[in-house]
Amino acid sequence: MPFWIEIAVGLLSFVIAAIGGKMLIPFLHKLKFGQPIKVEFGPKWHEGKQGTPTMGGIMFIISSVIAVAVGYVLYRMFASPDGAETADLTNGALRILSCIVFCMLFGLIGFIDDFTKVARKHNDGLSPMQKIVFQVAVAAGWLLVMRLLGDTNTEIDLAFVSFDISWFYYPLMVLVILYLTNAVNLTDGVDGLCGTVTMVNMLLYTVICSVLAMTEMTLFTIAIAGGCLGFLVWNLHPAKCFMGDTGSMYLGAAVTCVGLATHQHLVLVLLALVYILEALSVMIQVTYFKYTKKKYGEGRRIFKMTPIHHHFEMSGFSEYKIVITFSLFSLIAGLGGVLLVLL
Repeated sequence: MPFWIEIAVGLLSFVIAAIGGKMLIPFLHKLKFGQPIKVEFGPKWHEGKQGTPTMGGIMFIISSVIAVAVGYVLYRMFASPDGAETADLTNGALRILSCIVFCMLFGLIGFIDDFTKVARKHNDGLSPMQKIVFQVAVAAGWLLVMRLLGDTNTEIDLAFVSFDISWFYYPLMVLVILYLTNAVNLTDGVDGLCGTVTMVNMLLYTVICSVLAMTEMTLFTIAIAGGCLGFLVWNLHPAKCFMGDTGSMYLGAAVTCVGLATHQHLVLVLLALVYILEALSVMIQVTYFKYTKKKYGEGRRIFKMTPIHHHFEMSGFSEYKIVITFSLFSLIAGLGGVLLVLL
């Protein structure tokens, strides 16, 4: 993929998302689509964010889809290799289309959840079971489509060792999709955090997909990165808009589908390490609380609050400092993943 096309796609996605905020945010205010805040799920000072418009993820959803479409047209017009098989180009286009549809369906699940919250003026949207059922259906459908498009690889690749687990691969990957998409959702708890970490993640995946000659996928990754940057114009502290589950579920699906499409599973773990630790901190806290409550009669905590970004916030870190720290950690871990691909 020519570098100029990737730059054009990233810039286009950034511009559409950034300009889109000027129209979307007043519209969300007009509809009174404000985020309900439950202080038991975050520091007390987050009460001041009550009513901040949510569903802002629509900005980078629209921008990334448009930018990918434009980028693919540019690629076919100016840079598709001479003598390339039409079937190969079509298959590549269908794969990236399947990823976009997969992400949009996860975004739709998040939109329904967001809309339910603002309609009820309460922080409870879809029930956990409803979310799981929808997510499992979409995840299984995407894996089936990818197999039909020729992705029949069922090996787990841990860089230094790989092993084939046959049909067990698919239920395992459904669990991976569920964990990571919801982990990205949990990361969206501090202004600018999820958008910045995901921007770093997608820039690194652009490099990885280029190395792996996954031409069309680089259009998707750079478009997501540009869209996240455009959204951050409105989402850095103090946030004028939240991405909501609409945005975080879309980004979670994007991180996961790109990682699984590359079949570099250890690399996926490294690039998604921030999200993994965010979700893991919640699991550890809940498990330890229940264990100590049963053993001692009262629940005890390891962290001041979870997900772990709230622990840092309760420890005196500003929202800007959390974003910078977590993003740098993501960059360092992700560069380790890039090195594994290059070796």
